[in-house]
Amino acid sequence: MKNSGWLLLSLIILITVLPWGQKSEADIDYQVIPDEAIRLRILADSNNGEDQRIKRKVRDQVNGEITKWVQDLTSVEAARQLIESRLPELEAIVQETLEAEGKRYSYTVAYGENVQFPTKLYGSYIYPAGEYEAVLITLGEGDGDNWWCVLFPPLCFLDFSNGTSVAEAEEEPSEKVEEDKEEKEVKFFVVEIWENLFS
Repeated sequence: MKNSGWLLLSLIILITVLPWGQKSEADIDYQVIPDEAIRLRILADSNNGEDQRIKRKVRDQVNGEITKWVQDLTSVEAARQLIESRLPELEAIVQETLEAEGKRYSYTVAYGENVQFPTKLYGSYIYPAGEYEAVLITLGEGDGDNWWCVLFPPLCFLDFSNGTSVAEAEEEPSEKVEEDKEEKEVKFFVVEIWENLFS
């Protein structure tokens, strides 16, 4: 019985110590975003809940419109020309959205090749910092967290800011709670076996 206890204990230690399914830094991939891509970045006025809600409202209105514009385009050059020519329409969408929400803060809508993006890591995907071609919408002071996606080729069904699809973004916190609960249950199980073997 003693030998089987030690064997079980060794097996448990082996299972808990080995990095099953974990990736080293060398294994981290890059989410494929083409070199010739046009991004959309929206900066919220601040990080308070209301300003973040307004950012998402603007995101939905602007993204819904641009997605229709670029869905049939096949070249980045055509996408550039179309987006540049329709910037006034984007400004009008932002203004109408802010007015509908009763917000009076300022905003800017700019398009260029030198829009600064910070490094972001989401799951196993890393997005390097740098200057990228993008439509940049700044709401108010622009001091809040940003949301971004790739307008062309159309990848805005992904929320790169969270590493999940936009539809799944709201569900993420509850999934995290479930993972934490399962991890605690596994740890408790190991402690319980340990105590039973040596008590």
